[in-house]
Amino acid sequence: MWSLARKNARSVAGQILLLQVALVVLLVAFAVFALVLQSQRHTNAEAKRRSIAVAETFAHSPGVLTALKAPDPSKVLQPLTEAGRKSAGVDFVVVMDTKGIRYTHPMPDRIGKQFVGKIGPSLAGKVYTESVDGPLGREVQATVPIRNGQDQVVALVSAGLKVKNVTSLVDRQIPIILTAGAVALGAATAATVLVGRRLRRQTHSLAPNEMTRMYEHHDAVLHSVREGVLIVNVEGRLLLANDEARRLLELPSDSEGKPVSQLPSLEPEMMALLSSGREATDEVHLAGPRLLVVNQRPTGRGGGPKGTVVTLRDSTELRAVAGRAEITGERLKLLYDAGLGVGTTLDVIETADELARIAVPRFADFVTVDLADAVLHGEEPSATAKGMRRVAVCGIRDDQPLYEKGRLIDFLPSTPQARGYGSGSSELVADLSTATGWHLQDPERTEQIVDYGIHSLIVAPIQARGVVLGMVNFWRSKEHDPFDEEELALAEELVARAAISIDNARRYTREHALAVTLQRSLLPRALPEQNALDIGYRYLPAQSGVSGDWFDVIPLPGGRVALVVGDVVGHGLHAAATMGRLRTAVHNFSALDLPPDELLSHLDDLVGRIDQDEACTDSPAAVVGATCLYAIYDPVTCRCTVARAGHLAPALVDPDGDVTFPDLPTGPPLGLGGMPFQAAELDIVEGSRLVLYTDGLIEDRTRDLDEGMELLRKALAGHPERAPEESCRAVLESLLPGRPTDDVALLIAQTHALPPDRIAEWNVPPDPAAVAGVRAAASDKLDEWGLSELSFSTELVLSELVTNAVRYGCEPIHLRLIHDRVLICEVADGSSTSPHLRYAATTDEGGRGLFLVSQLTERWGTRYTPQGKVIWAEQALPD
Repeated sequence: MWSLARKNARSVAGQILLLQVALVVLLVAFAVFALVLQSQRHTNAEAKRRSIAVAETFAHSPGVLTALKAPDPSKVLQPLTEAGRKSAGVDFVVVMDTKGIRYTHPMPDRIGKQFVGKIGPSLAGKVYTESVDGPLGREVQATVPIRNGQDQVVALVSAGLKVKNVTSLVDRQIPIILTAGAVALGAATAATVLVGRRLRRQTHSLAPNEMTRMYEHHDAVLHSVREGVLIVNVEGRLLLANDEARRLLELPSDSEGKPVSQLPSLEPEMMALLSSGREATDEVHLAGPRLLVVNQRPTGRGGGPKGTVVTLRDSTELRAVAGRAEITGERLKLLYDAGLGVGTTLDVIETADELARIAVPRFADFVTVDLADAVLHGEEPSATAKGMRRVAVCGIRDDQPLYEKGRLIDFLPSTPQARGYGSGSSELVADLSTATGWHLQDPERTEQIVDYGIHSLIVAPIQARGVVLGMVNFWRSKEHDPFDEEELALAEELVARAAISIDNARRYTREHALAVTLQRSLLPRALPEQNALDIGYRYLPAQSGVSGDWFDVIPLPGGRVALVVGDVVGHGLHAAATMGRLRTAVHNFSALDLPPDELLSHLDDLVGRIDQDEACTDSPAAVVGATCLYAIYDPVTCRCTVARAGHLAPALVDPDGDVTFPDLPTGPPLGLGGMPFQAAELDIVEGSRLVLYTDGLIEDRTRDLDEGMELLRKALAGHPERAPEESCRAVLESLLPGRPTDDVALLIAQTHALPPDRIAEWNVPPDPAAVAGVRAAASDKLDEWGLSELSFSTELVLSELVTNAVRYGCEPIHLRLIHDRVLICEVADGSSTSPHLRYAATTDEGGRGLFLVSQLTERWGTRYTPQGKVIWAEQALPD
C-alpha cells in the first residue's frame, strides 16, 4: 500500500511541475532567441535603412553634381562626406565615379582606390545594399546612384556601418530581453508551482505508476468484492454501480447515469432510501428474495462533489445462521435458567410449578406436570401410569381445555403418557389430530383440545435414580410450529434437570413427614385439664424442617401446674428425638414433685450423659446442649417458682396490661455441667399472664435480641381483656409475619387463684389424741362442701397420715384440705423422712396404713419443702 501523503519527484504533480518548468524555460529561451534574432534583423534593417537614407540624402544634396565637375572633386567632397557621416551616425560615406574609384573615404589613403563592393546594380539606377569586408572591416553598406539633370548616372554614393557597430546595438538590447524573459520565467514557474500543488493535492502525490496501480486495484476491488457499492449524485442519479451491486439489485447494464427513481428493479423502500440522501447504518431492506444490509453516507465532506455512497451486503444466509444461533442461545439460556430457577424449594408441587413456569412461553405454549400420587406423600411411585395427579398447569392462556390442576388421572396404555411412563423414554406427537391412541383417553376432551388449536405434544418422563416419578407434557398451539426432534432432546434435558430436584423434594417430603410425625407425637396433643391456668399455645416448625423446641403443661399435686419450655440445639430427626427424651425426663422428674432447680440439675446430668453416648458412637449429630425453663404455679398461694437453664426470661403481663420481664437467675444451658441452678419465686396477681417462649420468636437475622424483646412487649401490652389464644395470635402476627426460620414455641398462661372457701387448714399438735378432733373437723368441712360421700374414706386417710406424722415426724404438723377438681389431703411436718409403701405379711401387726391410703385414693405421694415434707393424697369427687 502506497502512502498518499508521500511527496517526491516521481509523483504526477512533481513530474508535471518539472515538465512545466522545462517548458517555460524553453519557451523563454526561444523567446529570447527570437527577440535577439528579431532585434538583430531589425538592427540590420535599420542600418540598411539609415545607410540608404544617408546615401540618398547625400546623392541628392545640392552641390554634389557641381563638386563632381570640379577639377579635384575629392577636395570639395571629402569635407562634406565627413561632416555628413558624423552627423548621420554612419561609419563611412564614400563618393565614387562610375568606375568605382573613390573620391572620398574616412581613411584618406583609400581615396582614389577601387570601391569594395558591387556597383553594377547602382549603375543600373538601383539602390543596392550588401555586407562586405571593406577597409574598415565587415561592413553593411548601401550604394545609391547620383543622377544629373538628364537622369543619367554620373557617380555613386555609398554609406554604411561596420557590422560590429550593428552588433553592439543588439548587445545593448539583450539585457532588456533577458530581464523580460526572467520575469516571464518566474511568473510562469509560480503559476506552474500553484498548478502542481493543486495537482499534488488532487493526486495525493502519487507517481504515475502508483496511480495506475491504485486505479487498477480500485477497479479490481470494486468489481470483485462481495459487497455492493453505489454512488448517487445529489440529483439522485446513479453514477457508479459495481458488479455485486448490479447482481444484488438486478440492475441493467445501462443503469449508470439514470435517476434512481427510474430503475424498475428497486423495491419502493430501497428506492426511497437511495433518493433521500440521508445517512443509514445497517438498515435491512428487501431486494427481491434477498435481505440486504444497507449503509449510506454523504460524499461531499472533503469538498468533493455532493452525493452519497451506498454499500450493500447480502445477509440472507447470515440471517438464517444467526437465527439458528439465536435459537440455540435461547435454548441454552432456557437450560441455564432452569438450573437456577427449578428446585429452589424442597416442595414437590412448587418444584413442578417452577418447571412449568420456566418453559412457558419460551419453549411451549402450555405445560402440565403429572406425578404419581404416591410421590406427593414421599413414597415410591407405582409401576403404571394409573393414579397420576396433575400438580402443575401453566400456559399462555387460562381458558385451555386441558385437565385441571389437582385432578387424578388414569392414563390408558395407548396414550404417549402411559408408554413414556412405562418405558422411561420421551415421545413426540407432531400432530395430535391424527394420534388415535391419545384420542382414546378422553374422546370428548381431546376433540376440544384439537379444536382449541393445540396441535403438537412432547411427553417427557420425570426419571431420577432409575425411578419414573411422573410425566411432563409440553403442548404447542397454532401460534407456533410443531415440535421437532431437536426440541425433543431439549425437552428431555430440561426435564432431566428438574427430575433430580423433584426426587430430592420427594425424599425430603418423606423425611419431613417422618420427622413432623415424630415431633408431633412427642409434643402434647392436648393440654391436661386443670383449674389453675387458662392456657394458649402455638408451635410453628421452621422452614428447614423439624427442630428441638418443645413445651409442656404438667398438673402437679396440690392443684399446682408446671409450665415447661425448652429448645434442643440443632434441627432434624436427631434434635426431635432428643427433645422427646428430654420431655419424657421432665415428666418423670416432675412426677417426683422436685423443685425447679433440682429438676433442671437432673436434666443437666441427663443431657451430659446423652452427649457422652453420642461422642462414644462418633455420631456427627452429637447434641451439644439444650435450654429449658421450668416453672411451678400454685393457685393456692398465687406464687410461681421459676428456674431456667440458659433460656430466655419469661414475660409477665399484669391484669392492667403492663409487661415486665422478671429478673431471674440465669443458669447455664443443659449439658455443660458444673454450675448449680437457682430458683426464684414470683408473687403473681390473679388474672396475670405468664408468657413463655423459645428464641425463634424474638431472634432473627434482621434484628437483635433487644429489638425482638421490645416487639414482644408491644404485642403483649395494653390488652388486659384479651384471652391467651388471642394473645398468641397477636404475638405471632407482630413478630413473625412470614414462616419462621427457626422453630417457635409460645405458651401464654393466665393465672387463677383458688377461692379461700375451697381451702381448709389445721395445725395439729404432736399428740395422738388430736387425731380424733382432726377427723371430726375434716368431716364437717366435707359436709359443708357437699362431699359427705367422701367422709369415711377421708377420715381413714387422715387418720393414717396424721398418725404417721405424729408418730414419726416432728413439729410443726399441718393439715390442709383442698377442694379442686379432686379432693386433696396434705399433711406436712418438719421431718425429711419419707414413708414408703410395703406389703405387710399376715403375721405383721403394722405396715398396712399406706397400703390402705393407696387403695382408698387415686394417687398419693411425698414432696419435700425447705421446712420438711408434705404427704398428699387425692380422691376423685363424686359425680
